[in-house]
Amino acid sequence: MTQADLPPARTKRWVASRKAAVVRGVAYGLITQSDALKRYQISEDEFHEWVKAVSEHGEDALKATALQKYRQP
Repeated sequence: MTQADLPPARTKRWVASRKAAVVRGVAYGLITQSDALKRYQISEDEFHEWVKAVSEHGEDALKATALQKYRQP
């Protein structure tokens, strides 16, 4: 994975693959978490939800249509 694999900074439509790319980018050290939060204008809580979803259920858990399937009340 390289910097070119990260979504553009002005991403507005967050599909599962883009969210996963940001999570992988932080995990692989391509971008720091704080830089990712600033670059993509996402909250720390939102980013942690992405990380949790990927670690517990894989990339499919990041799909908007799968929210209720993978998230516990």
